[in-house]
Amino acid sequence: MVENVIIDLSHWKQSVDLKLAKEDGILGVMHKATQGLKYVDPTYEERRKAAEEEGLLWGAYHFGVGEKGKDQAEHFLEKIGDASQVLLALDIEENGGNNIMPEQAEDFVNQVYEATGRLPLIYGSAYFLKDFATPTLTKCPLWIARWGESPMLPKGWNDWILWQYTDGQTGPEPHSVKGIGPCDRDKFNGTLEELKKFWLTGE
Repeated sequence: MVENVIIDLSHWKQSVDLKLAKEDGILGVMHKATQGLKYVDPTYEERRKAAEEEGLLWGAYHFGVGEKGKDQAEHFLEKIGDASQVLLALDIEENGGNNIMPEQAEDFVNQVYEATGRLPLIYGSAYFLKDFATPTLTKCPLWIARWGESPMLPKGWNDWILWQYTDGQTGPEPHSVKGIGPCDRDKFNGTLEELKKFWLTGE
């Protein structure tokens, strides 16, 4: 059973009503928190509060760049606030040449694990993640980006936990969510019960 109840957002999506999104069946939100060593998404804190008021599951992701992974993780963890019930993720993708490198991603993952006791999700496309199939990174749950009829696993991963199947324009329907409009939507590889358990405990 695959549940289609997750969206992922950043400040680029300006009009967001999470009350209406919940009424439309959304249960969880992955939101950009930080990027690099200094950037903080200006909508993160306000939207987390709104999500928690609606009883939505909350997740935070960091957009990795070509800087020290440990320092990026510390910046991320400092800015997200209480992480005890927050699903964490590292976004690995093209960044104008200033891309995070596998060793930097490993340092990020290790620092998050040391601080929280949980491995973050790794987000990316099968094509881009092909160079990140290290023993450390492939232990992390996979959040795969593929705007097509089915997810495609990158080398090194045997399964996926989240699948970003549309950016709101490309990929299978549905693309839109009430209160938000066309947006990134994600499927969870399991039941609703398994989703809630994984989100809060990592198991």
